[in-house]
Amino acid sequence: MYKNDIKMLQETIGSFLETELNVKLYLVDNSPTDDLKILMTDSRIEYIHNPSNPGFGASHNVAIQKANDFQSDYHLVLNPDIYFKQGTLENLCEFMDSNLEVGHVMPKITYPNGEFQYLCKTNPTFFDLFARGFMPSLLKRIFQKRMDKYEYKDYNYNEIIFDIPYLSGCFMFLRSSILKKVGFFDDKIFMYLEDADLTRRFLEVSRTAYYPQAHVYHHFAKLTHKKLKFKWITVQSAFIYFNKWGWLKSIY
Repeated sequence: MYKNDIKMLQETIGSFLETELNVKLYLVDNSPTDDLKILMTDSRIEYIHNPSNPGFGASHNVAIQKANDFQSDYHLVLNPDIYFKQGTLENLCEFMDSNLEVGHVMPKITYPNGEFQYLCKTNPTFFDLFARGFMPSLLKRIFQKRMDKYEYKDYNYNEIIFDIPYLSGCFMFLRSSILKKVGFFDDKIFMYLEDADLTRRFLEVSRTAYYPQAHVYHHFAKLTHKKLKFKWITVQSAFIYFNKWGWLKSIY
């Protein structure tokens, strides 16, 4: 969290806690002040003020390390701009309990108005990232077929899809045993592509899945496409990612 809207956070927190499952919520707050501490309204919430703001992955690593003491079967990486109906977490647990080879699952994700967010992706290439972030709209249309393939638009988002190489970090439902095996987020990546890196490592030792029978709502600000600062962060993250996985070849 970083200077988030309190009402939106309350919606997210309420969604997560409205369950009969035995859960623990770690709120990692990177804001300069601890004003968001007022959100500790339930004994299942642990508030962690971390004003140094080490980045998305590093902040989640704090929560993951804490959760190891909780010894849970599953760990959820959850953005503060997501909400969902009661029963969603139970649905995802049932899917994972029935598919033991799956280490990482993502539900159907839409905007609040119901519009699909195409958040299943192939492994990114430098061209894909450049085209999405910097290419003018006219040129993007020339490569539309490639862009659609990158976002799995040649698949049916109303059906289960297995073995996706890149699932969005906004909602990552992870099997804890596999998370311990592959390691945490790469904290060298401040923001963007840390989810691509982690999903790729999961797929090396387990299956990944998109499961549309579970559904969450995501406000999704798309800051990468709006502000130069976030475009530059994406470029920095890309260098770290491609130095790790290779610049020329991507396994789909």
